[in-house]
Amino acid sequence: MPSLFRRKSAAVVEADHPEDTVPEPEHASSHPKGYTPSKKELGVVTPKRPAAGRRPAGDAKPLTKQEAREQRRARRAAISEEFRREGGPRDRAPERGLARDVVDSRRTVGTWFFGGALLVLIGSGPTMPPAVQLASNVLWVTLAVLVVVDSVLISRRIGKLVRQRFPKSTERMGGIYFYAIMRAMTFRRMRTPVPRVQLGDKF
Repeated sequence: MPSLFRRKSAAVVEADHPEDTVPEPEHASSHPKGYTPSKKELGVVTPKRPAAGRRPAGDAKPLTKQEAREQRRARRAAISEEFRREGGPRDRAPERGLARDVVDSRRTVGTWFFGGALLVLIGSGPTMPPAVQLASNVLWVTLAVLVVVDSVLISRRIGKLVRQRFPKSTERMGGIYFYAIMRAMTFRRMRTPVPRVQLGDKF
């Protein structure tokens, strides 16, 4: 007669309660303890990095010294051309643009100042006759007076137009006057930015 207190065997317990058994992982015997499966084994696909913004796969051919020199020269030429056409930060204020237009629309005595100064320098040399030296001194004084008068007229004209067109301007008028006078003493072809008005235009 079988004993009522005998413990059931493991096979009988598994048959009575199949849901309590834990399945043994696949390939568990082939991996050491603590092994972590890879994403590939788990079926996880790693997303690829987008191609936008990455360098092209092809090998870039390095530039020769001559090609690099030509690129730098072309870059400097483009920067110089842009500066000559548009000027620098100080030239972009609308008040200074108006001052440039006023100067560029008229013939100024200042453009003849440096040429006259060269003649005065040559004519006032110690080897020159006294009459030539006297004429050089008279020419120097005349040029100086004409430049001062022309600068005053230009400044008055610019001041009047700036107050009319830019009543809320915060620009210093003294700086605008000096800017216009220096431009008036520069040859027209050498002015930066280049003139955008023609001689004789009215404002």
